[in-house]
Amino acid sequence: MRKLIVATALAVLCSGTAYAGAIERACLSSPRGAANPKLCGCIQAVADRTLSSSDQRMAARFFKDPHMAQEIRQSDNASHEVFWKRYKVFGATAESYCR
Repeated sequence: MRKLIVATALAVLCSGTAYAGAIERACLSSPRGAANPKLCGCIQAVADRTLSSSDQRMAARFFKDPHMAQEIRQSDNASHEVFWKRYKVFGATAESYCR
């Protein structure tokens, strides 16, 4: 039983991005030069505290399609407006916390 617990713990620790959130995975796959595991992990930690999982999935799409962020920001859709307010809080928090 002890070997099973140790093996499971090692698998979790060695899995890297297997358990990464949507924001962290998108950040790590971003072509931007500043993306690194420490920064992306920090941004994900802020996202976990400030955004719902559906908000995180939408925000993660901005890494591949930055223009989508502009479309969401300018949208007349009420849910997009509410999302954008949460996203701005997330961005400001991540910027100050993950420097």
